[in-house]
Amino acid sequence: MVGRVELRQVDEVRLEELLAVAVEDAEPEEVMPPVTGPPGWTPMRQEVFRAWHRARRPGLAGPLRESTFVIVHEGRAVGSARLAVQGSREVLETGMWLARSRRGRGIGGAALRLLLGEAAEAGARSVVADTTVHNAAALAALRGNGATLIPNEDTGDVHAELRPQRS
Repeated sequence: MVGRVELRQVDEVRLEELLAVAVEDAEPEEVMPPVTGPPGWTPMRQEVFRAWHRARRPGLAGPLRESTFVIVHEGRAVGSARLAVQGSREVLETGMWLARSRRGRGIGGAALRLLLGEAAEAGARSVVADTTVHNAAALAALRGNGATLIPNEDTGDVHAELRPQRS
């Protein structure tokens, strides 16, 4: 059983919950763009994580045209998901991460269904995502939500296209 999965906008309280989950149960490279400096969750890397999410608070209509959400499972923050405008607002790109201890439980698939609902509410006609042929969990979540998968055999990348739908 997956249990109750929700998406919540990232406010300051949820941002600190999300950072705590990332530090405890994920590597920085899994959850944020690369940052120069020593490896691990340094104070500087934690502040960059906060700044990255704060910059996306204005949402799809904001200057970065991107919105991030905390994935909440059974009342606890377990990861993050995002939607970003690609060209026009009719096409949104998505990505997510989950804490290592929460992977393989169907949470990602449930969160993706909710993201497709958010995309539909925003007026998107298509949602795209990119992963690799080795990311079985992402591929399962994408397939489970009706994605058309387009593998690139030369690179090992997989491009996915989904149709937004209201939850």
